[in-house]
Amino acid sequence: MILPKIRDKRFITIRRGGTLSDEDHHLLAIWAALCAQHVLHYFEETCPDDDRPRRAIEFTHAWVNGEITMKQARFAAGASQDAAREVKEVSEAAKLAALSAGQAAVVAHVAAHELGAAAYAIRAVMAASPEDKKEMSKRQECQWQRDRLPERIRNLVMDDERLRNDICWYVFSEDL
Repeated sequence: MILPKIRDKRFITIRRGGTLSDEDHHLLAIWAALCAQHVLHYFEETCPDDDRPRRAIEFTHAWVNGEITMKQARFAAGASQDAAREVKEVSEAAKLAALSAGQAAVVAHVAAHELGAAAYAIRAVMAASPEDKKEMSKRQECQWQRDRLPERIRNLVMDDERLRNDICWYVFSEDL
């Protein structure tokens, strides 16, 4: 479970009673897609003929650009999650990369899934790392993600990492 029991109004759009602007919602989706894209190779190396996670990332961008509906993005997210289930016995890193892509696409529906895309991406990198390098890999991926946060949403995401680190498998390094 990566979502809090009580929804944070900062991740609910203004038209739905929260404080999130459409522009910031789009920035969250773009950043989530970037996190997922960074680890997509783990899935594609394992399943080169399966484009569902890549399409989920593409649908994230299409939603931001107004080319598809939120429901279409959610459908792509579900397809990516199906791909993750199908590859779970073959490669943990591939499974987690597909889950990251699915989380990115579903940001169109619930903005707070942005952190799911980031957390699954970090876990994918850790799964692909040798045991003695997992912690270093986690820290490096977390820093890579933070380095790409748009300034406009930086404080929001950093606070979200702090608040939800415990339900996101403690992947967000607190001392970076």
